[in-house]
Amino acid sequence: MKYSAATVAGLVLTGVLTVPAQAATPPEAAYWRVEVIHTMDHPHPVGSGYTLTERSVIAEWLTPEGKMWNAFRKLGARPKSEKDRAAWKADGSPTSWTYRTEGMKISLSARPDKGYVGPSKGRRDGFDLGEGRNVTYQQLQSMPTDPAALLAYAVKDVRAWIDWAVEDAKTTSPNSKIDDWLVNLDQYVAEYMTRLLYQNPVPFKVRSAAYRALKTIKGVGDLGTVKDPLNRSGHGFALPTLRQKAQKAQKGQKDWKLDERFVVDTTTMTLLAHYVDSTHRGKSRVDTYKVGWTNDKPAIPAAG
Repeated sequence: MKYSAATVAGLVLTGVLTVPAQAATPPEAAYWRVEVIHTMDHPHPVGSGYTLTERSVIAEWLTPEGKMWNAFRKLGARPKSEKDRAAWKADGSPTSWTYRTEGMKISLSARPDKGYVGPSKGRRDGFDLGEGRNVTYQQLQSMPTDPAALLAYAVKDVRAWIDWAVEDAKTTSPNSKIDDWLVNLDQYVAEYMTRLLYQNPVPFKVRSAAYRALKTIKGVGDLGTVKDPLNRSGHGFALPTLRQKAQKAQKGQKDWKLDERFVVDTTTMTLLAHYVDSTHRGKSRVDTYKVGWTNDKPAIPAAG
């Protein structure tokens, strides 16, 4: 049986479920590294009307002290489908494209750029749990390893963020109500759990608890064993649909929804892939992940 995140959190907070204390887990290497390859269709047709798929890679390195380095590299654009490839060949197989839209010049290339790597600027040391929370390595290690207790922990963070968001919205969307956020509470908490599978160096037992908690959240769909775009096997989940109503005060806006699917490596309890399908401006993408401890120093990602 599945319950809403708020129901399970209430059982923990009232003492029906207990939260065991956790011992610290020492770092396994110098850096917690997260590499994400983004793949998405370019929103504007090029050449004779064919569609390109763009790829880029982002990498982050976090030390146990909470210092961060990041890297970015464009991996190039290529025709999306066989039909697009045929149209591209008929155009002479160009390796660059330029067009103007809304007064802006847009340039695309089939070749990877040089990329960059360096210390992250403008952020304080620590680990971002989302919902505005910055914590220490020790606090990450102390997170609950019981699924129900971890749900309660997540709900508390998400509710605090919702309270802040409601106050912040009063200046731009005075008609907003807290129910506009609470209707998506399970989706927010499910996203919180997925972030624990890659974003920060939480212990394996915490990642395992996040995975098990994710399976119990109302609205989360179990997709069973699936393959990610890199042909890696994992367990798939579909998150509750996020629905956003247009603000009447902002002309031209329409109601939109967001559907997300994830693939998890159940051996390491880390994220393999993230699929996003949004009706907001037609944005959809696929992200593939490589996550874990490393002693390799920060460097520009490979162009492959």
